[in-house]
Amino acid sequence: TTRFFEFNNPEKPLLLRVGGKLARFTLAYEMYGRMNAGKSNVILLFHAMTGSQHAAGLNRNVPGLNRRWTEELHEGWWDAFIGPGKALDTRKFCVICANYLGGCYGSTGPASINPQTGKPWGPSFPVLRMVDIVESQLRLLDSLGVKKLCAVTGASIGGYLSLLLATRHPDRVRIVVPIGTSLETTIV
Repeated sequence: TTRFFEFNNPEKPLLLRVGGKLARFTLAYEMYGRMNAGKSNVILLFHAMTGSQHAAGLNRNVPGLNRRWTEELHEGWWDAFIGPGKALDTRKFCVICANYLGGCYGSTGPASINPQTGKPWGPSFPVLRMVDIVESQLRLLDSLGVKKLCAVTGASIGGYLSLLLATRHPDRVRIVVPIGTSLETTIV
């Protein structure tokens, strides 16, 4: 099931790398597994450029997306890797995957309504950099009470975002999991 994180902080908006700011935005995300009491078992999963928050299982409908949530999106894009006994074992870990800021699968992006105009952002949507995506997802983690990730991983551009998060915020992540490496053999 897709959930929605609503950021709304005019006092401390998300400052964008190229300039501008977003005082309000939404991130669509999904969680697999459960957070432990200390919230120390959370893995943040970044998707590929054209991916979505739906990484595992079946999700036939995301509210508000209508025709954009096509049949090819119903099965999670990393379903073979997330779940009990799989590489990202949901008996041990809580995996969180969020659609990127600027994305089209439930997060604020060009198709979203600009709260200042009441019309779709369209081409007036702010220019984003990869660091803006990382910073927006840290706001999501903050709202969930996750201070330090057990791990961060991703494929394609998601791998780059994993490294970006780990180098910009080393205090927020325990390990970065290289693709092709078992999480259990990486954690020591």
